[in-house]
Amino acid sequence: MRKEIYTEEAPAAIGPYSQAIEAGDFIYVSGQIGINPETGEVADGIDAQTKQVMHNLQAILTKSDSDFSQVVKFTIYIDSMDNFATVNDIYGSYLTQPYPSRATVEVSRLPKNVLIEMDAVVYKQ
Repeated sequence: MRKEIYTEEAPAAIGPYSQAIEAGDFIYVSGQIGINPETGEVADGIDAQTKQVMHNLQAILTKSDSDFSQVVKFTIYIDSMDNFATVNDIYGSYLTQPYPSRATVEVSRLPKNVLIEMDAVVYKQ
């Protein structure tokens, strides 16, 4: 069974995809960028964008009756590894142990020229 997850508390998809899809015991959350869903504006700077990304992810997880403690895998895409420590600190402040698995990759460009994007896989118990 597949079920679409949608909330107005996170930015609407900017293409032909869903904010998240629940499939069986898993939720696959699409990449989130630092767009404020109320204004449609991109947050300014890596700190603000990372916090907005985490807020957007949290809103989608809340809508799916889950939370960060159920995330099993994050993928973080950043425009520069120079921002790794900042992103890591902010990201880590939203999580508790045991931490999910994660990959972080530097990319040449992201949608809307943002500095960071994150997606997540959730195991819903």
